[in-house]
Amino acid sequence: MQPFSKSNLISSSELSAQDIEFLFAAARSFSKDGPAPLLKGKTVVNFFLEDSTRTRLSFEVATRRLEGQILGFSASQSSIKKGESFLDTAKNILALKPQAIVLRHSSAGSPALLAQELKIPIVNAGDGFHEHPTQGLLDAFSLLEKWGTLKGKRVVIIGDILHSRVARSNIHVLRKCGASVAVCGPPSLLPPRLEALGVDFAYLPEPLLQSADAVMTLRIQFERQNKMTIPSLSEYRRFWGMTRERAQLLKKGAIILHPGPVNRGVELDPEVADGPHSIILDQVTNGVLIRMAVLAAVIQPKALELTLKERGAFA
Repeated sequence: MQPFSKSNLISSSELSAQDIEFLFAAARSFSKDGPAPLLKGKTVVNFFLEDSTRTRLSFEVATRRLEGQILGFSASQSSIKKGESFLDTAKNILALKPQAIVLRHSSAGSPALLAQELKIPIVNAGDGFHEHPTQGLLDAFSLLEKWGTLKGKRVVIIGDILHSRVARSNIHVLRKCGASVAVCGPPSLLPPRLEALGVDFAYLPEPLLQSADAVMTLRIQFERQNKMTIPSLSEYRRFWGMTRERAQLLKKGAIILHPGPVNRGVELDPEVADGPHSIILDQVTNGVLIRMAVLAAVIQPKALELTLKERGAFA
């Protein structure tokens, strides 16, 4: 196994299969053998300029389990509200001498800009509708823990693909791990040139469901749209929602995922969200493990590698 090759985590598209394998090995070790004090004496800043529950909290928990310190940042209570620029705010954060910044921003490319300007590890916690790499990693890891391998598996992603950073990151990670991916959604919510992403697509889910080993449903991201792109939520559910009836089309043992937040009764019926196919809460749990692995890999790469070798998780 090769060690992690990046000093930042900006995009899933930049990760090699070996990088992904290393992070999965670290996450699995933290699950099996427990955390390690890899961030003791280190400070991580959660620089979140968009609302978040799961991602923000899991980065906080991940930092604390590695015995690091976490500094939270709220845009609504910051000098950005007074007109300070994004970069000026970031440089003031850097003056506090943190060891890494976890950034969530509504503009695509913001983490890459920060990595270029600040020269400390930057972890992308979601930038516009570009990417959300730790979500892609935790989703693939959740499936891997259920199946033992992703090679030859078929994952179908249904919903607002056009505006979804989660879909993009999942496509990159899943394909690098040997899975095939198909996407489905209203024509107005599918991006152009899907073939460039290496995925199959359909406008309605039924043709894809019987061959799916896993189905991920996505919410409609109205906050990233300038106008309504579907007739109504009820019509969306009728044609694209993972209803109880559609779930019955899935093969035995198929898995349902959702990155959250779930709009029950729209993209996912409650019976399906809470049913035997669902691993939605496993995704949340695994999010902490993956983010522990990522933070340790970019802040303390040698110490993480040594820890995994001592535990027999790195060969």
